[in-house]
Amino acid sequence: MELPKTHEILEKLAAAIRAELTEDMVIVGIHTGGAWLARELHRTLGLSSPLGTLDISFYRDDFERIGLHPEVKPSDIPFDVDGSDILLVDDVLFTGRTVRAAINELFDYGRPARVRLAVLVDRGGRELPIEAGFTGIRLDLDEHRMIDLLRNEIGELELKLRPETGV
Repeated sequence: MELPKTHEILEKLAAAIRAELTEDMVIVGIHTGGAWLARELHRTLGLSSPLGTLDISFYRDDFERIGLHPEVKPSDIPFDVDGSDILLVDDVLFTGRTVRAAINELFDYGRPARVRLAVLVDRGGRELPIEAGFTGIRLDLDEHRMIDLLRNEIGELELKLRPETGV
């Protein structure tokens, strides 16, 4: 499967967000790929509002099964969550469990007025009733096929399909 260029998908996503951007909207990215994407969107949209990041490692419902990720990063929410219009950003939407964990963590900081979700890729396969308000691309992938957002050697974002594992 040939993927479109990541910068083209990012531009499409940014255009969709720009059409509904409010002056008080703040962006929060989910570590790691969502935080990278949030930074790119923040820059592309020319926002001056603070940019937040979440590490949802301790909020996952599969924590006992997968253990602690070796690169846990602190969350950074440099604004008052209460009453905020938050654009939550992640790289790939699959089961919805990462987004659920991020929303749980956000509510530990306060009660936002609204939380909307932006993802670079919606690959289907939901296990929870979570839907992105803004999507760069929708892909129909087998549940065993994974897609990752990576940074290349010059710092650009690239989507890569993992080789099929034969599962």
